[in-house]
Amino acid sequence: MTPEIILLVLSAAAIAFVHTVLGPDHYLPFVAMAKARGWGLKKTIRITVLCGTGHLAGSVALGLIGVTLGIQLSSLEWMESVRSNIAAWLLIGFGLAYTAWGLRQAYRNRPHTHRHSHDGTTHEHVHRHFENHAHVHLHEESEDRKSLTPWVIFIIFVLGPCEPLIPLLMYPAARESLFGVLLVTGIFGVVTVLTMTTIVALSLKGMASVKLKRFERYYHAMAGFAILVCGLGVTFLGI
Repeated sequence: MTPEIILLVLSAAAIAFVHTVLGPDHYLPFVAMAKARGWGLKKTIRITVLCGTGHLAGSVALGLIGVTLGIQLSSLEWMESVRSNIAAWLLIGFGLAYTAWGLRQAYRNRPHTHRHSHDGTTHEHVHRHFENHAHVHLHEESEDRKSLTPWVIFIIFVLGPCEPLIPLLMYPAARESLFGVLLVTGIFGVVTVLTMTTIVALSLKGMASVKLKRFERYYHAMAGFAILVCGLGVTFLGI
């Protein structure tokens, strides 16, 4: 292994870690959806790994094609930019739609008061009509959403590129050897997915001890808003 490849391998690990940590779109959607949907830790980690792998696969495939065919770096960077814009706007659209649906669910589950009279005595109690029928309504009205939500996120992540991978790592490694390209790409991918899952797991562990019962009916809306903010950040702030 040449000194250049060793340097690129170390750079790949460092860049992957920093790129993931500084990009909340790599982990915030999973944390938000897990909290809203009640996903367990194992399910959330599976979805995170799947989406992280898909996130990497597109850029890896594009980079390998470019290296093999000798496509100019500027052309690949342009294609990655287009993919990034598409993914960001899809994230915005999904966030908006899910926020609207979450607000609708919160409105339907708002508490209201019932009054009852018995033998001249009147009493009242706070009641959430939708909560009492949640199992029936959620099964009938949103079963498709429950099953499709992870796949929607997966598709968005597949379209989203890993911006530093091709110009900073794959092309320089290609000047050394094919083995160097594969090694650098593998290190970048492993560190990226490992960082994503670690942040998601730690966030969920931390949130498990936080009880916000007053805001439970807004969890879906807050999850959608978090995803919306991520999409806006990618589009307008380049995070």
